[in-house]
Amino acid sequence: MDTLVEGVRRFVLAGIGAAAFTYEKASETIDQLVKKGELTVEQGKALNEELKHNIKEAIKENVTVNVVKTNEKPVEDMTKDELEALKARISAAEKANGDKAAATAEPDAE
Repeated sequence: MDTLVEGVRRFVLAGIGAAAFTYEKASETIDQLVKKGELTVEQGKALNEELKHNIKEAIKENVTVNVVKTNEKPVEDMTKDELEALKARISAAEKANGDKAAATAEPDAE
């Protein structure tokens, strides 16, 4: 479940990063056009503001964030007993994953 949440979080962050990157590149292009004199400063500012607005709208329409709450508290706040229980759960999960890996591994050819 944590890997799914992490995957969704990374996907959302990638979308936001792509939007920010697009905004930066478009701003650079507008600035270059202004420097070349192809646009007036006022037109460049207007285009830049419009671009910001469009990016914000695109993010609102296309990005959704789901918050997943767990009953687990941070490791720093756990008691010694809770830490031991967590360690036992981790060990059991590692053993189960090791058993799965051993079952799917090819037998040694002798």
